[in-house]
Amino acid sequence: MTILSDSAQKKSNSLKKTLFNPILAGATLKERLLGCLGALIGICITGFVCAVMMGNSDHLPLIVAPIGASAVLLFAVPASPLAQPWPIIGGNTISAIVGVVISYLIDDPMLAVGLAVSLAILVMSLTRSLHPPGGAAALTAVIGGAAVAKAGFLFPFIPVALNSIILVCLGLAFHKLARRQYPHRPSVAVVNPHKTNDAPPTLRVGFDKGDIDAALSDLHETLDISPGDIDTLLRQVEMRALLRTRGDITCGDVMSRDVVCVEQNATPEQARALLLAHDIRTLPVLDAQRALVGIVGLRELAARQENGALPISPAVVARATDPAIGLLPKLTDGMTHAVVIVGENNAVEGIVSQTDLLVTVSKSLLANRLVDDQVAGGQGI
Repeated sequence: MTILSDSAQKKSNSLKKTLFNPILAGATLKERLLGCLGALIGICITGFVCAVMMGNSDHLPLIVAPIGASAVLLFAVPASPLAQPWPIIGGNTISAIVGVVISYLIDDPMLAVGLAVSLAILVMSLTRSLHPPGGAAALTAVIGGAAVAKAGFLFPFIPVALNSIILVCLGLAFHKLARRQYPHRPSVAVVNPHKTNDAPPTLRVGFDKGDIDAALSDLHETLDISPGDIDTLLRQVEMRALLRTRGDITCGDVMSRDVVCVEQNATPEQARALLLAHDIRTLPVLDAQRALVGIVGLRELAARQENGALPISPAVVARATDPAIGLLPKLTDGMTHAVVIVGENNAVEGIVSQTDLLVTVSKSLLANRLVDDQVAGGQGI
């Protein structure tokens, strides 16, 4: 048996890390294999459907080469702005039209291929359909040979647009079956739920949109991710860092256990009386089996119809074993005043209010400050 030296072992580990670490964030082996399967299905079925629709055409290809590159984006990086339905269909088709126009206007082949690709980039950018395979579609329209030249302005639509439409339809079905989000929905900007000019609470401290725009400008590069998705990613990173550094305190440690609840068949007047008597803003609503069915608060009671039943809203819930700091996004959204802690059979075990979380965070910060001061004092001795 061969025993590797420490240096050889380090080189071997470094090689494995280089070979198997994904180039793109989130590109796990599972995701890549799923992308391979999607491309196999997408390309094969696209070619088959086009063969059925176009018949034995001897002057046009059943499927064009840029569709292979489109499949890479569609199935391997479906969240990319370049892989969305309009860039695939519009980018390929518009670029092919540009290529056909250039082939009619420019006789010099070298100048024609350069102009076709460069103008395709410009037109795709102006129509918000930037798609890298579009450059290949424009190039194919110029140097595709006699069959493409003979097709003329038919080529951008059959087979280019036809291929693209079929591929996108297959991508929609495949990603739905694979439980992937496609088309990718960009993150929606957080708004103030109280309809005032103030920024939402979560955006008042830390980075903002201007910081992201400035950082992107400092990089002097174009990234294949929308600014909104960058914002969401960075805030998720902040949350993960909080969970890592302050995730030792659970919801069970800080929750109120003597929870004031109301029955589902109670009247609005009874619910209002309980809220005012206990000076609280939220009541969990229970069914006959004492399981949680929702919440009611002063907001719901104020908005109810006259002589209506108890107005019940969906409850925000967590488990007793969940990190308490993980409730921060929920309790700072401007709408949620308390999170109901549930156990088996949706039974109410406790409740964590904004006040509970505020006290927890402040004590955690104070404890860390004391530890830091002790460490600093010890180093100064």
